[in-house]
Amino acid sequence: MTETTTGAAAERKDFARPDEVRTFEHGRVELLNIGGSTIGRYTLEPGWRWSLHVKPIVGTDWCEASHFQYQISGHMHVLMADGTNFEVGPGQVSTLPSGHDAWVIGDEPVISVDWWGATNYAK
Repeated sequence: MTETTTGAAAERKDFARPDEVRTFEHGRVELLNIGGSTIGRYTLEPGWRWSLHVKPIVGTDWCEASHFQYQISGHMHVLMADGTNFEVGPGQVSTLPSGHDAWVIGDEPVISVDWWGATNYAK
């Protein structure tokens, strides 16, 4: 839905009706094109790991997408190319520069919303 007020367009979209969905083993990303940007919601199932399930699609050694994301649920471990590693959990916001791997920890799916890295993810 687009509404115009004072010359500026207000937009509202819902992840229940994404503009595009990309699926890969143990995961999916739902994309909304809004405000001149693409926002993605990732759902990553237990057992998902970027280097196993997305790397074969994109053909790079590390994830080259930069991410700025809010994690809604689940736990994810991140390993940067420089050896830095950490865990991200519910309610946390993270920025990840290009050059990382990540995987789901535990039995709960990871659900996160990404403002930077979804445009070309798993493409």
